[in-house]
Amino acid sequence: MKPKFDKEAGERITAAVAEIETNTNAELVIVIRARSGSYRHADYLFGTIVGFAGLLFALFSPFVIPAWLVPIDVALLFGIGVYVSSRSPWLRRFLTSKQFRAGAARTGAAAMFYEAGIANTKEENGLLVYVSLLEEQIEIIADRGILKAMPPLPWNTELHELKGLARQCDPDKLIQSLRKLGTLLATHLPATGDNPNELVDGARIELK
Repeated sequence: MKPKFDKEAGERITAAVAEIETNTNAELVIVIRARSGSYRHADYLFGTIVGFAGLLFALFSPFVIPAWLVPIDVALLFGIGVYVSSRSPWLRRFLTSKQFRAGAARTGAAAMFYEAGIANTKEENGLLVYVSLLEEQIEIIADRGILKAMPPLPWNTELHELKGLARQCDPDKLIQSLRKLGTLLATHLPATGDNPNELVDGARIELK
């Protein structure tokens, strides 16, 4: 299956960001990640479950299994379980709490806000839209210059709509919602012509 967020999607998102920034002083950065945290604990948990199931089968199976083979089988099943979980976002979501996933996305977004230099714009007008696919979370972090300019009700309405895309996020819906957000930014933080482009417009897509 063709990935939703591939090179072509990245180019379309980048073009949308460039278009939005022609009408607003806001500096918009889009980051799309396969996941925001390490899920090794979920992988090990699933490996343990599979290995334990194999041990129970060996103990209660009507078939005669040599004792020396049991620990080898359990170890192999554990490894298989870890591998399967590491390749399955669904399993990783199932084996972790919603609170853990939300926390991982928030932490990843906060780190990216500083890592990408969004917090260092001269006019404090950086805006991060951070999409974390495994966690099914969209985090939005705006610097003080944007928050001061935005009327609370329309701003929160647009953010709520954008975050609502998290579970079934695809490039088309994301671009459509970004353009609506861009209209709001252009209305209350219009381009003045004297604000240099301090941040890279290209969408940052990390799917590995």
